[in-house]
Amino acid sequence: MNPLIDAAALAAQLADERLVIVDCRHDLGNPEAGEAAWRAAHIPGALFMHLDRDLSAPKSGRNGRHPLPSPDAFASLLGRFGITPAHRVVAYDDAGGMFAARLWWMLRRAGHRDVSVLDGGLAAWRATGAALDDSVRALPPSTYPVTATAVLADADEVLANIDSQRLLLVDARAPDRFRGENETLDPVGGHIPGALNRFFKLNLGDDGRFKPADVLHAEWRALIGARDPQSLVMQCGSGVTACHNLLALELAGLSGARLYPGSWSEWCSDADRPVAR
Repeated sequence: MNPLIDAAALAAQLADERLVIVDCRHDLGNPEAGEAAWRAAHIPGALFMHLDRDLSAPKSGRNGRHPLPSPDAFASLLGRFGITPAHRVVAYDDAGGMFAARLWWMLRRAGHRDVSVLDGGLAAWRATGAALDDSVRALPPSTYPVTATAVLADADEVLANIDSQRLLLVDARAPDRFRGENETLDPVGGHIPGALNRFFKLNLGDDGRFKPADVLHAEWRALIGARDPQSLVMQCGSGVTACHNLLALELAGLSGARLYPGSWSEWCSDADRPVAR
């Protein structure tokens, strides 16, 4: 399935009973803003999933700011929302796919193939002239099968890789935070030694939509060279915008990279782990 759907195509499919739209809007500085905006107005029928409450596991202080839920926990969440493997899921936000890509990747990890991100997000929807309202499509609870198709990288593997260089880490944070400057979200600035930087917003064009596949392919190849995508590990601050890079790689025909879900926020919670600046 295409990882993206455009706003006009989505508007034409609103009556499809198989369609489930999920609003993923979020503000890292104001965690309740996304849900408040959804309650006020959203794409007709859209459900809401909260990044902290629904798309993250509880924090321990050592597992990052947005720990990845276990496959069982995520399957239970989908069941509570009434989502089944037969549904077609479209995720959107108002941040260039920054948060919607997290749900896209989590569903793909769960084996759900029919899932897309609204290209251009809420701005693209509004640009078509399509309406917003406060209606919600209520689905009966379901039982979603527990599956985990994607293999993750963990902190121990990333630490060992500093010497082996078997893997290539790509950090999706802004360049200044990667350099260790202007850090406001985590207590330590810097990056994992050996990591390269690919700011997730570079995946987008000036119109806020993803760049064409051939452009993404060329840009990513310029960064990673001839490496097999399966040797890549995507990370960021907390495992969220790394999923944006994973989606871009999929569009570019370079699928197979893994996610380090704890990312920098987990890495820097242990003072014994090395830091590069």
